[in-house]
Amino acid sequence: MSTLNTIDIPKSGGGVQKTLEPGNHIVTITKVELKPFIFIPGAYDLLFYVEGPDLGEEFQGFFLDKDNESLGRHKGQVARVKAGLWSFADSTTKSGVKINRDNEILKFLSSFCEAIDKKEWLPSQNGKHATIESLVEAFILDAPYKDLYINTCLAGKEYMNKQYVAHELFFPKFTKGGTPFELAGLEKSKVAVFNETVHIVKKKVESVANFTADDSVSTPDAASDDFVL
Repeated sequence: MSTLNTIDIPKSGGGVQKTLEPGNHIVTITKVELKPFIFIPGAYDLLFYVEGPDLGEEFQGFFLDKDNESLGRHKGQVARVKAGLWSFADSTTKSGVKINRDNEILKFLSSFCEAIDKKEWLPSQNGKHATIESLVEAFILDAPYKDLYINTCLAGKEYMNKQYVAHELFFPKFTKGGTPFELAGLEKSKVAVFNETVHIVKKKVESVANFTADDSVSTPDAASDDFVL
């Protein structure tokens, strides 16, 4: 008759979700993408693909390449994060102030590079690019963020993913209350402390009578099985 082994107990890691949720996290950036926002001609989303800390051998992360599983899995939770809540686009505010897409992207990149102690990168590109697309491509190729651990606050906008509420993640704005990101390990952090009231954009509750075909359209979910970094 066999006896129960109370020492070599298998550890369970299957219950840990594969994606990061809104909150304060330490991440590395594995990829950056400039993606057209199809609902506004000429608009862009600047997307950061991030990965959290190594969660150990028991953690079953997404495959690094879903078409080549032999490459293995991500060691930490992952997420796709927008540079901000709104896409970058040329527009005019209600008060008549003109917003320039390219300038807004440049301001974000400047703030980001300064926050990760790579503020020399943007000035080094002066005069080298005729378009914002070319500049961002250089940012992606040079990857000044590579292998850096970044302390960040991830905000989220709620949307319905099938039967449950999910979050489209984005970096919050710089405020007096804190910054959206910085190098990890600083003696005195300035990153905003996650606050659901401040950093979660709630999904509007629509009555059944007001339901339209557009309500069935959801943001692509980073938690889908084909999530690729």
